[in-house]
Amino acid sequence: MYARRRRGYFWMMGGCVALFVSAWAVVRLWSMPAAVAMCLVAMVIPPVAAVLANRRGPEDRWWDDPSGDPKSDEWWDELDGRKRY
Repeated sequence: MYARRRRGYFWMMGGCVALFVSAWAVVRLWSMPAAVAMCLVAMVIPPVAAVLANRRGPEDRWWDDPSGDPKSDEWWDELDGRKRY
């Protein structure tokens, strides 16, 4: 799950860099408004990429460490479908 989110993040950030570089290296020679529009799209991509990369999936645990209370941890593990050995 983590690898898929990381790969998606890098694809989105790569697209952001490609949009920005191509806007000012190539597109601005033909159309300045198109280059500015491409940069505006590139500006929106990093926050969206960060949100999507840090999103947790349904199988991810929403808490990282056990609480320290064995009874509570056992109850939560039972709800998660995990068995302690």
